[in-house]
Amino acid sequence: MSTEKSSAIKKKNQNYKLKYSDSLEDTKHIKLLPQYDLFINGKWTKSKKYFNTINPANEEIISKVAYASETDVDAAVNSAEKAYNNVWKNMPAKERGKYIFRIARMIQEKAREFAVIESLDCGKPINESKSFDIPTVISHFFYYAGWADKLEYAVHNKDPKSIGVVGQIVPWNFPLLMAAWKIAPALACGNTVVIKSAETTPLTLYKLAEIIQESGLPQGVVNIISGDGFTGSCIVKHPKVKKIAFTGSTDVGKIIMKAVADTDKKLTLELGGKAANIVFEDASIDDAVEGIVKGIYFNQGEVCCAGSRLLVQESIRDTVIKKLKDRINKLVVGNPLNKNTDVGAINSKAQLNKINELIKSGTREGSTLYESKCTLPGKGYWCKPSLFTNVAASHRIANEEIFGPVLTVLTFRTPSEAVEKANNTCYGLSAGIWTDKGSKALKVMKKIKAGVIWTNTFNKFSPASPFGGYKESGFGREGGIQGIKEYLS
Repeated sequence: MSTEKSSAIKKKNQNYKLKYSDSLEDTKHIKLLPQYDLFINGKWTKSKKYFNTINPANEEIISKVAYASETDVDAAVNSAEKAYNNVWKNMPAKERGKYIFRIARMIQEKAREFAVIESLDCGKPINESKSFDIPTVISHFFYYAGWADKLEYAVHNKDPKSIGVVGQIVPWNFPLLMAAWKIAPALACGNTVVIKSAETTPLTLYKLAEIIQESGLPQGVVNIISGDGFTGSCIVKHPKVKKIAFTGSTDVGKIIMKAVADTDKKLTLELGGKAANIVFEDASIDDAVEGIVKGIYFNQGEVCCAGSRLLVQESIRDTVIKKLKDRINKLVVGNPLNKNTDVGAINSKAQLNKINELIKSGTREGSTLYESKCTLPGKGYWCKPSLFTNVAASHRIANEEIFGPVLTVLTFRTPSEAVEKANNTCYGLSAGIWTDKGSKALKVMKKIKAGVIWTNTFNKFSPASPFGGYKESGFGREGGIQGIKEYLS
């Protein structure tokens, strides 16, 4: 090969690398501390123990984070109780609303920083953090700021009463969003908060603590701590905590339910799901395929309401599966900070192990696995977007929540069979229906036992819409007027 030709190829490759690097989100101005303490009574409080939070895309340590002990939890709860009795419950509702509005505006001003941190800590694509997570966080704070002085219209009670100190525990898949779902209505209703982040994704909550401190919110109104299940159990069992709001696994939800059964604590649980995404033969197939992809591969499938069970009418099965296979091969898997990435890293090694174990069970039980032809990065926690065909209703992958980018495909012949299969689960969080006939959608919708049902779309959210489930997906609602009622006595 001539030197001239070799130089041309080298230059071309350098240009390609430059283009790739240009597509990476700039992190130079992101302010992350090497260590985060607990945020109690409006101040940063050191703990006796710290743990590492890991970037799942490269397995590198991002920061050290405080582990809240039982003593730390007690301090946070006492701080919240003092703030409730001395300041927050007596503050005019309009003034409470101003604080919530101010927090919303401050998050808005630092939206990009929040998005980058969320992607670093969670492994989710930066485009999702920037276009979904953080905007939805902001909209929830704005929404409940507006309700703060209108509570009597929400509950048809001229004198609505707050509860007191509420304990809140959020998951690792949407840490800041789940916090917004809980903190904003709690504050609007006049309660004070002790909230625990998930062990693997604490950073955006501590960034929120910085915002809260800067906003001038009275000390102790919101206390943010981190830790594992033990820390969460200390919050649940604390006698001064009057309400628990938990989002997480069904197994942990059952433990919490038993723990508060003989108390007067209010409780809302938003737990697991195994949503049916039903595609009828009269649907727009191309639109449905895009909806299926969004329903299961969004956020690496680490979504409680993910459309993880595809129910497709037999007459269009082959067409839909072919289009799906083509589509998942076009999904870009890789660096979450690459603006072209569609599927990022799995949040933790433990979660990846669980996903892989369930994938192996699917092949053992006779289902056929199809994986994306993508090449995975050599370091980090990664799973190829995949789907299973020839799935029986008895298979584990058809019943257990995989919480990863894995779709199970089943078929049906009639609408009644579709409904029967959709309801054949212990969960009842969400569902999707794809059809060109509105009357069919309404008829089927009425028979499906799920808290949220989308028609000809999937994973659409509004702060004005309630979210929650039935059966082992939990009870109570977050969002909308219904979310306000959960924080009033």
